[in-house]
Amino acid sequence: MRYLRKPFIRKPVFLLPAIFLFALGFSCSTPKPEAENKGQPDYRVVATIKDLMDSEVDPSADFIWNSVSTTVGPQGSVTKAPRNNDEWKEVRRRAITLLEATNLLIMPGRHVAKPGEKADNPKVESPPEEIEAMINKDRASWNKRVQALFDSTLETLKTIDDKDAEGLFNISNKIDAACESCHKKYWYPNDPGPPKN
Repeated sequence: MRYLRKPFIRKPVFLLPAIFLFALGFSCSTPKPEAENKGQPDYRVVATIKDLMDSEVDPSADFIWNSVSTTVGPQGSVTKAPRNNDEWKEVRRRAITLLEATNLLIMPGRHVAKPGEKADNPKVESPPEEIEAMINKDRASWNKRVQALFDSTLETLKTIDDKDAEGLFNISNKIDAACESCHKKYWYPNDPGPPKN
């Protein structure tokens, strides 16, 4: 009896590494699904609103206000304004800091102050927990006031980029008005302000 030998079939072994590399490349390039993030934000809130006011908002706004001024003295009026590129660049840095600070102020989960922290001037200012309760009760109003500060600062940035000292002098009043509107609503709502003549 004669046995028939099966013909030798060469297995395509060379295809296995290629398939493996293709699958590996595909899995690495596939973006991770949103579900893996579990809805958690990528940022962590550490500073309080008071921290941001003390370290970013107030110093930046003060720098912008003080960068342009006119004073009248015995020798006549003296105008102060940025005089060169470096001085304009520094005013611009402060405007950018103030602009981005407004985004930090409206981040959810940010407290007004640390637990147990008191108002700097309790005779005039509301307690931090009272301010926070007001913000949480009507966050849309808080966001609107912060947006007004953003808008006026963005306008200020344009005058800085144009190196327009007179425009900067005029527009800085809008920043002041935006700040005062917020402070009057939350920080010292019962303060009558300076007496009117």
